[in-house]
Amino acid sequence: MSATIREVTGGLVLPAHSAALGVDKLETGHPDTAVTAIATAFMPTQHVIEQAVKLGVNLLIVHEGIYYSHKGEEHLSKDDPVYRTKRLLIEDSGIAIYRYHDHCHKHEPDIIIMGLLESLGWVRHVEELLPAAAVLRIPGMTLPDLGAYIKDKLGLAYLRVSGQLSGTYSRIGVLVGYRGGGATAIPLLRDKQLDLILAGEGPEWETPEYIRDAAHQGWNKALVTLGHAESEEPGMRYLAMLIQEKHRGIPVHYIPSGPVYYLV
Repeated sequence: MSATIREVTGGLVLPAHSAALGVDKLETGHPDTAVTAIATAFMPTQHVIEQAVKLGVNLLIVHEGIYYSHKGEEHLSKDDPVYRTKRLLIEDSGIAIYRYHDHCHKHEPDIIIMGLLESLGWVRHVEELLPAAAVLRIPGMTLPDLGAYIKDKLGLAYLRVSGQLSGTYSRIGVLVGYRGGGATAIPLLRDKQLDLILAGEGPEWETPEYIRDAAHQGWNKALVTLGHAESEEPGMRYLAMLIQEKHRGIPVHYIPSGPVYYLV
């Protein structure tokens, strides 16, 4: 059964929060266009958009913005060659791009957190789901073993870790995206009596430094930093599955953005 862009994207909006869409909106395209194929992606990189066009996708649902800013393109010059080339690609292809960020996180449970937990095989270990975090109890693992497990499950080349390598960790707080800052991670670590925080990213002078001091004092505390994209891409893959279940007559693809950093 066919559907319009308005119908597909409208189904992603939570009725209780429909008056406060935040940054969520149709960035390009017309809402009454019939959808032929859908793709989800974490970041609408030029490569992702090119892949979507090759797949015959005319609705690309992404988590982050097109032009390198959370709220828009205000810091870019219209004459910037990178901006201009990307904009021309989008205009020439006619692809519609919908930003799905705020409502994705407002779901109960948070779609992005659930996608990461599914990919890690940890849903069964959840003790508590909070609006911005998940609290888990897993079988105890050392930091090297835990790191190896996470890299294998998420297909990552590396992680950044801080804490006691010889410690055993079982109570974990999971924070995706930019929620790894001290204002969120440190109270969670303390109030939920956690051993370890698994986070996307945050200021390096906040939670990592707290963990460094805690480890120096002898506390069994650790931090595993995945990276922003690495923590949220599984959620957009999970979203593709949810959309396919709702729109069985429309092809739905997930397009990985891939790593933005490499080790040299």
